[in-house]
Amino acid sequence: MTKSEAAARAEALRREIEHHNYHYYVEDAPEVSDAEYDVLMRELRAIEARWPDLVTPESPTQRVGGQPREGFATIRHEVPMRSLLSIFGEDEIRRFYETCRDELGRNDVPLVAEPKYDGCSIELVYEGGRLTSAATRGDGETGEDVTANVRTIHGVPLRLRAGDGRSPGHLVVRGEVLMFKKEFEAFNRRAEGQGEKTFANPRNAAAGSLRQLDPKMTAARPLRIFAWEIAASSASRPPTQWECLEAMKAWGLPTCPESHRVKNAEEAIRWHHEMEKRRDDLAYEIDGCVFKVDRLADHERLGMRSANPRWAVAYKFTPRQKTAKIVSIDPSVGRTGAVTPVATLEPVEIGGVTVTHVSLHNQDEIDRKDVRVGDTVLLERAGDVIPHVVQVITEKRTGHEKRWRLPDKCPVCGGEVVKPEGEAIARCTNFSCPAQLKESLKHWGSKQAVDIDGLGDKIVDQLVDRGLVKDVADLYDLSLEHVAELERMGEKSAANLLDEIAGSKQASLPRVILGLGIRDVGRAMAETLAGEFGSLDALAEAAEERLREVPDVGPVVAESIRAWFMSKQNRRLLEKLKRHGIDPKAERRQAAAAGAGPLAGKTICVTGELASMSRDEAEGLIRELGGKAASGVSKKTDFVVVGASPGGTKMRAAEKCGTKMLDEAAFLKLVGKK
Repeated sequence: MTKSEAAARAEALRREIEHHNYHYYVEDAPEVSDAEYDVLMRELRAIEARWPDLVTPESPTQRVGGQPREGFATIRHEVPMRSLLSIFGEDEIRRFYETCRDELGRNDVPLVAEPKYDGCSIELVYEGGRLTSAATRGDGETGEDVTANVRTIHGVPLRLRAGDGRSPGHLVVRGEVLMFKKEFEAFNRRAEGQGEKTFANPRNAAAGSLRQLDPKMTAARPLRIFAWEIAASSASRPPTQWECLEAMKAWGLPTCPESHRVKNAEEAIRWHHEMEKRRDDLAYEIDGCVFKVDRLADHERLGMRSANPRWAVAYKFTPRQKTAKIVSIDPSVGRTGAVTPVATLEPVEIGGVTVTHVSLHNQDEIDRKDVRVGDTVLLERAGDVIPHVVQVITEKRTGHEKRWRLPDKCPVCGGEVVKPEGEAIARCTNFSCPAQLKESLKHWGSKQAVDIDGLGDKIVDQLVDRGLVKDVADLYDLSLEHVAELERMGEKSAANLLDEIAGSKQASLPRVILGLGIRDVGRAMAETLAGEFGSLDALAEAAEERLREVPDVGPVVAESIRAWFMSKQNRRLLEKLKRHGIDPKAERRQAAAAGAGPLAGKTICVTGELASMSRDEAEGLIRELGGKAASGVSKKTDFVVVGASPGGTKMRAAEKCGTKMLDEAAFLKLVGKK
């Protein structure tokens, strides 16, 4: 290859790599595999290594960063980067909209709705299509020069695409640098494994990564960007905010696909509520929604307050991270004997729920986070579900905090507490422990198991504390007299509960297997075991080697199943259940094992809501026809059945793995249903 040929090839490679970057980061639709992309990069590096004078500042090979600096220079923003006014309720968004409408003198005031990203704001300046500088928001007037660091972010184009053919000339873009949730979790795991600093949340990780003095450190971190504004100082910009988003995307700047246009305040409220419901399915963290008047000419008419614009607001979600003080730490015993440390907190409201207790999981976790009684901790309710401790706020320690250790004796029965080698969980070794029995009864009667409506915590506590029930089979010996004497139970309520208990005798084999509470056996595994063995007796007699032949049953699960059925106490329980008529059978799936079922050998995941059947029914149908109903998506998944409101995590995994997606009609055709 001559030098002129090399120059032409290098430029062609840069264009091709930029093309693939655009489809990966902007369109979220990669056209080549990671391996194919790496081949292009290697070829370009080889050419530039042989002819260094062919290297250009915009070459994708130049994203690795320069030399470490002693500090950051500053850049003055051409137009101040103002923060937005935060609002917190429906009445406030209505007032905002009415004010805009009144001051503009017309009813037609469309808004652009965008997620409020929980990241780090940034300003990018392009001259003639080339990135020339990047700065943080700073104090709004002046920010830190982080150009070298921003150049390492793959989603930031070093050279803009032609777009619609118009050159943006002098372009000032504002956006948000952030770290996606999964990449943040992986980053924290790696940092922890290497003994390095971890971050409390993706926002802190993004901000900390952007402000590294060594650009090579920034380059090693998985940062992303969403562009959300073209500043007024740009040479030319489209007349509306919506057209600005489209123009930035055309130029190769990633914009958020969730952005939406709304006509009025009521549509804005509905979109806000929808986003709050969906926030956990998004790949990135958001803490609210931003609403901007669409027409840029209206921005000038509405003007500014002292600190923020009057044409935009940030409608925040209910906060889900709070600090709280640990009052005490106490051990709690579960149905498998697991002894879990639980922290009692000074009550704190997170996401509309008052939190007073939080699990600390195990002693290793307590030691890793150095959690002590009296500590102030940062709490989070990820997914509006179970709260967990993110980190200890060590700056608030007074010196009176006390370390805590898991006890050697069970706090309920006094039995020995043992932590098996290689496991993180310590367990009470007494099978007759009342705490284990209570949790076993609750699990047996749960909706996913034999489904005994009315068998709640208070009823279970009384049944065990009064000695009326010593295992789940004793539930079927209860009399009306026994139950009616319990607190808050009359004859009618007692009769209803006994009817529920009697009805549970008809529970299917998978439900009964799940209800037994065998370690490592969840709903999907219970279905698999029922289809493989057909009865409790056959499952009880299965050797460990035979269990390992069952799909998805590895050595650990096989050992757990075998150990449960080898227990004399559990064998007696099965005999008692059988005497009460609980001995369900299931048709063995030999057709699937022989490869004769229409879905034999296929792994299918269902996400979202189907119109013709429930998700459980769909998964049961998949298993009935010889397939495997998977709870998640991996490279081994053959199809993803997509219903209404599908899970974002599963959809992204399907796209990443290239898994074929089926709508409900295609799924019904696959399984032979109308």
